[in-house]
Amino acid sequence: MIHPIIDAHAHLWLRQDTTVEGKEIKTLENGQSCFMGEIRQMLPPFIIDGRNTAEIFISNMNYAQVSAAVITQEFIDGLQNDYLLEVQGKYPERFLCCGMADVRKPGYCHHAGQLIAQGFRAIKIPANRLVTDKGKIPLVGEEMMRMFKLMEDNNVILSIDLADGTEQVPEMKEIIAECPALKIAIGHFGMVTRKDWQEQVKLARNENVMIESGGITWLFNDEFYPFTGAVWAIREAIELVGMEKLMWGSDYPRTITAITYRMSYDFVVKSHLLNDEEKCLFLGKNAADFYGFKNLLQLPYIKNMSE
Repeated sequence: MIHPIIDAHAHLWLRQDTTVEGKEIKTLENGQSCFMGEIRQMLPPFIIDGRNTAEIFISNMNYAQVSAAVITQEFIDGLQNDYLLEVQGKYPERFLCCGMADVRKPGYCHHAGQLIAQGFRAIKIPANRLVTDKGKIPLVGEEMMRMFKLMEDNNVILSIDLADGTEQVPEMKEIIAECPALKIAIGHFGMVTRKDWQEQVKLARNENVMIESGGITWLFNDEFYPFTGAVWAIREAIELVGMEKLMWGSDYPRTITAITYRMSYDFVVKSHLLNDEEKCLFLGKNAADFYGFKNLLQLPYIKNMSE
């Protein structure tokens, strides 16, 4: 690749120990977790202690020639702010870490302000999980909009995963109109493979909105490698918003229980449906410009013993 590769959607945690929608999520051993009533292979089985650390990820990144990554968060992993602040300080040229306030509980705007003061340059909202025993939490409520204004004023990026299809698209349009300078990265490639996913992608027709592909190999898992359908979806998104609006993301580590980390992007590199310039933009240059990565490493290719 001409430009260093950047992963726009990955996760780190020391331990999962939380509850979502009244169901427990808890780290077990051998890469497994208790996940909302069943046992899931959350990590590769050789991570026997369940610690999904920055150091393990950096080893994967170096091997796969990925120079930097955006570390996002999810309610299912529990809040990882303390650990991610430590990671951000220790590896500032490899990671941009998203803080996360629990927007399911009142008072989260104040918490978001504290996260910004601590140095987080992005805030994550797993909006697809904004469901409580009292119903759905609106994205355009008074406290939520106050938080978005605070982020806009402090040049803090919003990383957000939306519910399937068009359910939250009207609210996102309102947020974009009210906070036109707020930089927004929409995850999971608009929940591609779900009905009306294109409507989420079209939000990137707005100046400060981007789409990242974290989880695209999960969403096309039934098809599996080389994920030709995923590449055709990228082609369709290019027609909708242009390649300069799209970024690659892996959704590491959950996706590498099925494929290797390198496989989560080399299906793009090897595809004949995208040209070299499009691959360069998608796999790194767009993310570097959007997130402000500097001094990116140029990593060498290391041959496998099987080659």
